[in-house]
Amino acid sequence: MSRITLGLVLVLLLLISLLLSAPARLVGLVIPAEQIAMQGFSGTLWRGSASRCLLRTESGLLHLGEVSWDLAPLSLLTFSPRLTLDARWGRQRISGRVVLRGDRDVDLHDFEATVAADLVRQFAPLALGGSISASFTRLVVRDGMPVAGEGRLVWQDGVWSSPTGQLTLGSYAVEVLDAGDGQLRGDVITLAGPVEATGEVALDGQAYRVDVRVGGERALDPRIGQALALIAAPENGGFRLQLDGELRQP
Repeated sequence: MSRITLGLVLVLLLLISLLLSAPARLVGLVIPAEQIAMQGFSGTLWRGSASRCLLRTESGLLHLGEVSWDLAPLSLLTFSPRLTLDARWGRQRISGRVVLRGDRDVDLHDFEATVAADLVRQFAPLALGGSISASFTRLVVRDGMPVAGEGRLVWQDGVWSSPTGQLTLGSYAVEVLDAGDGQLRGDVITLAGPVEATGEVALDGQAYRVDVRVGGERALDPRIGQALALIAAPENGGFRLQLDGELRQP
């Protein structure tokens, strides 16, 4: 082997070594900095962690807590970084495989999340309690809106904080199916609890539709009935909630 060839091999090995040991803080090059703020980096660019991560939303900052990741090096060549993420903050947990295709375009695979239901207050004026979990084998987000996917949303031990105190509602699930052409459809079912809910929800781009019947084997608590009467129509001892409109893009 000539000296020139040997020198080139050594330079190549040095470059590979430097890339493999690139510090974790360089992950800022592959995430949208205007949406995600991270601090306390450790490890490398390819396998590292941050002690604090914040997601910026129109409603404020969403705390993700401590985040660890594995980044597939070859995915950078396609300009679609692939990462395996795990985020923990108290009882909140988010994990899954992520493909970043743009600032507002993301593919999620084997996605799992558990958050407190009162997190909804950051996005809507609803006084809810309990926990919300999501489990998706696949979820495709384009221009900030979900357009395809299959999975399940569960509201566990749901409560509503009325002006006169907390009211127990129950546990509910939405089985999300891909309806094609950018549409998602969800079947609402009751898992347990005194207040039953069944029906369907749908999302087509920013347009949403809700058609859910709320009732129970026994008469609803008058406070729940009074609240539902403002947004739903009486039906066979219960209420029919029908809503449609457009979601504001995040």
